[in-house]
Amino acid sequence: MALQVLLAEIDPGWHGGLEPELLSRANGSRLGRRLLARWLAKAAAATLLAPAPGDGPIGVVLRWPRAGVAALTRDLGALAFAPAIRAEVRREPVRRLKQALGNSYLLALDNTVWNGRVDPATSQRLATGLAQALTSDASGDDNTALYALLDRQGRAELDEWARSHDPALGEWARLLQPGDAVSDPAHLPEKPLLRVYTHHQSRRAAH
Repeated sequence: MALQVLLAEIDPGWHGGLEPELLSRANGSRLGRRLLARWLAKAAAATLLAPAPGDGPIGVVLRWPRAGVAALTRDLGALAFAPAIRAEVRREPVRRLKQALGNSYLLALDNTVWNGRVDPATSQRLATGLAQALTSDASGDDNTALYALLDRQGRAELDEWARSHDPALGEWARLLQPGDAVSDPAHLPEKPLLRVYTHHQSRRAAH
């Protein structure tokens, strides 16, 4: 079951340019799925598809559906942009951020989760990125650029942390995106990132 979910969800680009018709046929048969999985296990999903007792690392696919990964990365992105979000005090941008981010906005403001200290270069990069996103979403109702900015940063934070703490989740999150997806530098300290990860993990377990 987990293997079917994995193969159905991952970005088609991870299959090495396999034609859509052939990919569909492979996903539709047990043998085809096994062949696709073996190919992925050689590189992109080496940990995720490694043999193990019980459900093994692939169980992460069932514990972290696409929506769960998306919620985690959005929160990590908002927290990573905390320095810029906290610095924005103009009425209209603040209103838009509150409306667009909801609880993620409150997370970014929570000094008990992270104090938001970054080096000057990172601070400038975050401020510029946030300002550009808000300008791109000029209508106030379209938050496409803002969401893309935070999600990209959140994926970078998760990817960096997961390499040494939860490799299977890191691989799964990468497989959900195109292999050439743009990645920004990560800068969140481990402790606040772990708090967000643990919160989402507990919420997933409760469901």
